[in-house]
Amino acid sequence: MSNDLSPDVPEGASIDAEYDPERRVGSRKSFIDWYARESALARKGLACRLDVRYGPTPAETLDLFPSSEPGSPVLLYIHGGYWRALSSKEFSFVANGLVPHGITVAVMDYALCPKVTIADITRQSHAAVAWLAENARRFSADPGRLYVAGHSAGGQQVGMLLSGGGGAGTIKGGISISGLFDLRPLRHSWLQPTLQLTQDACEDQSPLLRIPRQAPPLLVSVGSEESDAFISQSQSYHAAWRAGGLAGRYYLQPGANHYTAIYGLGDRASPLTHMIAEFLR
Repeated sequence: MSNDLSPDVPEGASIDAEYDPERRVGSRKSFIDWYARESALARKGLACRLDVRYGPTPAETLDLFPSSEPGSPVLLYIHGGYWRALSSKEFSFVANGLVPHGITVAVMDYALCPKVTIADITRQSHAAVAWLAENARRFSADPGRLYVAGHSAGGQQVGMLLSGGGGAGTIKGGISISGLFDLRPLRHSWLQPTLQLTQDACEDQSPLLRIPRQAPPLLVSVGSEESDAFISQSQSYHAAWRAGGLAGRYYLQPGANHYTAIYGLGDRASPLTHMIAEFLR
């Protein structure tokens, strides 16, 4: 076995146990059903513009939920699913909690592995940021108040957006929930046939290995009921961020597992939503 495993994650089958949330909480179906049900209500109850194209390929679309407040901040949300599952439509619900706080929400769709690589998804995330920076005023949002948020694989994308490259300077802050910041263990997991990670790809796409010298503030959150590996990923990334002299905050959500760690985004009164709204202010 190569020495590219993070030091606190064991080898082999125990990697799967640490990184497969269903082994900890059972089938994800009830959680995904909740996402889909609440998202359908959001699309029915909120003003929205669906499937707005931000890039050239069919998957590169945004679902926009504009705030009624002119000049509102705009939050790009990047969904999870281990880069291989789900779509923007399961995550419209995040607008339910954030739009009432005067935040315009853009839920990003992207192509999935193995049809594309994680690096391709990172390119798409940068394209979405660039599109919002150029077009935010078309839906009364302020391109100078552009933030990014993501869950799980989407949290990794937040880290990549903040790590540098085109468009990073336009982002005013990032929120990562239950993110994956060191991809090296996943090469040895059940995900490898789908993700097809190489050592170079892990190093290139691991935000933990790409802490920038300058970056906007970062909020890192994770559920207290998640696996040791997921909690360690968030703690290690936050610690490295702060060690680099960057502004960051860590929030351990009491009683939340990997799937319910984003439930609060659907509730305008939840501690998570209030924390994000304050972060954007």
